[in-house]
Amino acid sequence: MHTDSPLSLPPGALRGTLMVQGTTSDAGKSTVVAGLCRVLARAGTRVAPFKPQNMALNSAVTADGGEIGRAQALQAQAARLAPHTDMNPVLLKPSSDTGAQVIIHGRARLDLDARAYHAYKPEAMKAVLASHARLEQAYDVVLVEGAGSPAEINLRERDIANMGFAERVDCPVVLVADIDRGGVFAHLVGTLDCLSDSERARVTGFIINRFRGDIGLLEPGLDWLTARTGKPVFGVLPYLHGLHLDAEDAIVGTQAAKAGAQRLRVIVPVLPRIANHTDFDALRAHPQVDLRFIGPGMPVPPADLVVLPGSKSVRADLAFLRANGWEAALQRHLRYGGKLVGICGGMQMLGRQVHDPDGREGPAGSSAGLGWLDYETTLAAEKQLRQVSGRLADADAPVRGYEIHLGVTTGAGLERPAVWLDRGDGTMRPDGACSADGQVLATYVHGLFDDPAGCQALLRWAGLDGAQAVDLDALREASIERLADTLAAHLDLGAMFAPLQR
Repeated sequence: MHTDSPLSLPPGALRGTLMVQGTTSDAGKSTVVAGLCRVLARAGTRVAPFKPQNMALNSAVTADGGEIGRAQALQAQAARLAPHTDMNPVLLKPSSDTGAQVIIHGRARLDLDARAYHAYKPEAMKAVLASHARLEQAYDVVLVEGAGSPAEINLRERDIANMGFAERVDCPVVLVADIDRGGVFAHLVGTLDCLSDSERARVTGFIINRFRGDIGLLEPGLDWLTARTGKPVFGVLPYLHGLHLDAEDAIVGTQAAKAGAQRLRVIVPVLPRIANHTDFDALRAHPQVDLRFIGPGMPVPPADLVVLPGSKSVRADLAFLRANGWEAALQRHLRYGGKLVGICGGMQMLGRQVHDPDGREGPAGSSAGLGWLDYETTLAAEKQLRQVSGRLADADAPVRGYEIHLGVTTGAGLERPAVWLDRGDGTMRPDGACSADGQVLATYVHGLFDDPAGCQALLRWAGLDGAQAVDLDALREASIERLADTLAAHLDLGAMFAPLQR
């Protein structure tokens, strides 16, 4: 347990809001905020994460029954808090290249295209400011993560995600850049040049992320950057390999080779609107699993298990799956004895029909499902959001996770459930379905593989003898600790948090 404060300040000595923005998407804002949350929590500071606006199909269900970005749930864990909807008051879930579902304070409010959402932003800002005010009142420090880049000058008007928010609440900003991408000095200087005078003034300094090499060769550039901008570099963070942290949206496309005599081959087709791909983090981390994401135009290779993931646009993604020839590949997979799992949207695809009479996820209409399970799904107005726990139906093993879906599924196939879930009153309710031959399993439970014993049982069902138990929660917690150690060792935290000192 880490108890020493790297800030050399007593608990309660910091007060206010600090914002971390990035020169690009995926510069490392989410991980820096997570690491800083743990650094402050170790020091006895009451800290909460906050992201005004998030755009992601990776979401989490909070204890108060709402929906927020997955990264903010991870940051809450780093701050040793339960995730809450105030930590991400505006979440945009893209349903097309130009439209998204708008979630305010954890609840889906409306579907808007990009232009309509731009007009809606003043209303969204009210929700952002209300959530931030509640967090500032409840905690000593609020650590804010920006979105994308503040240099997107076409989005400056009515901005609620970056400098527009920072200006409204008058908070200092730290700018993060990813040196592994190249052009780090141009990114930092160019970003500053795109800001207004008042925005530029509130940038207190820089963090350079993902450095690998000889720091001595970088130092002349750091000196030039400080002389050029008049702002300090708070630190250079090394490239950290092997972190088990929830990705905000991007799918990790490669997996390190794993040693071992027996490995289970698992395939996940990457659909255009794939949702909650963190469902597969436990499989990615498992030493006996060879997990592959298969993208558009790629053939489905031989596998022991194929998992159809969640989807924000089930009918469109089902059409995409067929256009890529994956339906025939799945038929062949089942003929050769492979196992097939559908999670949430993937579950809906496995039934006979998917109906969207009100056009909730696209044009109104119905689509024929893959037909391997005897039920059909109708998309309804009310989204189901809940944390769940229970047991696998055909194995005495625990399951825990969350539900987040619009669909209402009915049919005879549900009489053979995949999972039994606790109702909270001592009784159990069925969820999902299993095929009569035991090859196909479907469930609405995201996080199906997260419980170590449940994952073991599912891997045995899929054909892995002697499956090990892998504790994803422990791996995630160890990664947060390692990240916090790295930030404490490589950042001038005293200088960075100086604007918040009482």
